Amino acid sequence: MRRSEVLADESIVCLQKALTHLREIWGLIGIPEEQRLQRTEVVKKHIKDLLDKMIAEEENLRERLLKSISICRKELSTLCSELQVKPFEEDKEITVLQLEKDLRTQVELMRKQKKERKQELKLLQEQDQELREILCMPPCDVDSTSVPTLEELNLFRQRVATLRETKESRHEQFVNIKRQIILCMEELEHTPDTSFERDVVCEDESAFCLSLENIATLQKLLKQLEVKKSQNEAECEGLRAQIRELWDRLQIPEEEREPVAAIMTGSKTKIRNALKLEVDRLEELKMQNIKQVIETIRVELAQFWDQCFYSQEQRQAFAPYYSEDYTENLLHLHDVEVIRLRNYYEAHKELFEGVQKWEESWKLFLEFERKASDPSRFTNRGGNLLKEEKERAKLQKTLPKLEEELKARIEHWEQENSTAFVVNGQKFMEYVTEQWELHRLEKERAKQERQLKNKRQTETEMLYGSAPRTPSKRPGQTPNKCGKVRKSVVTSLCSGKKTPRAARLRANKENLDLNGSILSGGYSGSTPLQRNCSIKSVASTYSEFSRELSKASRSDATSRILNSTNIQS
Repeated sequence: MRRSEVLADESIVCLQKALTHLREIWGLIGIPEEQRLQRTEVVKKHIKDLLDKMIAEEENLRERLLKSISICRKELSTLCSELQVKPFEEDKEITVLQLEKDLRTQVELMRKQKKERKQELKLLQEQDQELREILCMPPCDVDSTSVPTLEELNLFRQRVATLRETKESRHEQFVNIKRQIILCMEELEHTPDTSFERDVVCEDESAFCLSLENIATLQKLLKQLEVKKSQNEAECEGLRAQIRELWDRLQIPEEEREPVAAIMTGSKTKIRNALKLEVDRLEELKMQNIKQVIETIRVELAQFWDQCFYSQEQRQAFAPYYSEDYTENLLHLHDVEVIRLRNYYEAHKELFEGVQKWEESWKLFLEFERKASDPSRFTNRGGNLLKEEKERAKLQKTLPKLEEELKARIEHWEQENSTAFVVNGQKFMEYVTEQWELHRLEKERAKQERQLKNKRQTETEMLYGSAPRTPSKRPGQTPNKCGKVRKSVVTSLCSGKKTPRAARLRANKENLDLNGSILSGGYSGSTPLQRNCSIKSVASTYSEFSRELSKASRSDATSRILNSTNIQS
């Protein structure tokens, strides 16, 4: 049994005891029955009124709880709809009082959420409006009366963050461009003369509207100033180049150039005016020394002719070069020509440098060819002969590659320019072919001369005999005597008898020494190797040997050279 039920039973017992006690008192007093009845009615009425009053109050409480529940349910439904959350699920097994409490608590919680969302929305709207005003963007239309959802608030936060990043980026861009504009204006000595320029340079940075249009206008202003600055710098550099050129042509000493060093940097108006004055002074001085200037220009022209590989006909085509009538018009013609040649050289500099490289390689190749036919090369020590042959073999590989590369580049250039690329008055590849042909003819001529010389020498020896020669002696070595060999050879040649030994000597005249020894990298099996061999015989043998060497591999060539050198030593 519940305590409330026990307490109710106790209340009934207490009421019965009280009525019994009242009846006892009434009996002792002697109150009659009628009055007892009246008094009992009064007690009953008091008790009933009290209970009715209590019941009415409790009923009123129940009604108020039910009404509160109904109101909370309606408000909770509205809040759930506004906040776009799931409806509140009630516990059906709880009492009315607990239900009212739960509903009221949930309503208060959702009211707080609604208030927080609306406050955050208001703050975001203020930030958005402020950023849009700075960026000069149209306002964003947002319904401030409705309660934003969590997704809407998140999107609004992202939008405000994007606007803030845009503002920071544009502000940084504005500051950088403003700094460059101020530097350009200082360099150009330019004062802001438009309202926009004054807003940029003079006003507070935070007051500048960071719109895309303003940023574009800002960039355009900076570009205009930079173009003007570049023009001034180009003009000043042109004036400086003109001054240096006039200095060189007039041969101005260094002590006279030093006072002008202060204006040889910068491009401000003051410096530009000073440069113009210096150019005017030098121009006037040039007219006073026109002959010296023309001669200096002619030296420069000759250098460009050499660099551009001009032929004699091309050089003679510029007739003013040979004139001695030193007038202002002649100076002008020389100036125009040297500018034209300078531009021509700069436009084709890579080709001319390639041709120059080929010329140097060709000269080196010819030098190696000359050394290959020089008998004294065998007396060199310290590995010079081997080193030369390595360089020569390397050059024989690189020279054709360089020619092919130049040929491709020149063909491409001729297609683009629709004209022939001329070196020394003829096409470059024709010039290269001609050089190779001249080299071949020179080798043939040298070979014929050598063969003719050997033939005459052999005929002389056959008629008169060879003169004895003393070979060079080295420490620790004793030259072998080959008198018997020489005598037998001369006897055979003079008598006209063809002995086997004499037949072999006639068959290889280039290998026949004045003393009768054979040089071809080896010797006859029946005759010992002679050490008193002449230099002429070595050179004659090597002329044929070098031609075979170019066909052999590099290692084989090195081996043969070492063998040949060992034979001579």
